[in-house]
Amino acid sequence: MGETIAKNKKAYHDYSIEEKFEAGIVLKGSEIKAIRAGRVNLKDSFIRIDDGEVVLFNAHIGLLVTTHHYYRHEERGSRKLLLHKKEIAKLERAVQRDGMTIVPLIMYYNHKNIVKLQIGIAKGKKLHDKRQDLKEKDQKRDIARAMKEF
Repeated sequence: MGETIAKNKKAYHDYSIEEKFEAGIVLKGSEIKAIRAGRVNLKDSFIRIDDGEVVLFNAHIGLLVTTHHYYRHEERGSRKLLLHKKEIAKLERAVQRDGMTIVPLIMYYNHKNIVKLQIGIAKGKKLHDKRQDLKEKDQKRDIARAMKEF
């Protein structure tokens, strides 16, 4: 995995990630320029499988001022994801199970400087699980702080 463009921190807080996949994204030229400018937000985005195609919904890719109005894209439009048939079948089976969903995790450049999206099969966390994770995170931070002093 190369340079990270955007990270969905909310997904790690709200879900426990079971398995991760790498997917390509079908983008327009104006979307690529906006991504390279860092105008991406994955916070409220989600993924569905429609007619055997994996689609990313509600991912915000901002508009650039320099883009001509004819070539402008939808900021929160749907974008097709590129995966192998076996991976799509695996995702479909996982979603059919109770409580499983597909969430976008990280958008990044691969070693060929192509934009990729890391997606994950996730299961929703309960409130007490979120609290437990926050406690563990605080404990790790305190331990690191104590080790730094010595």
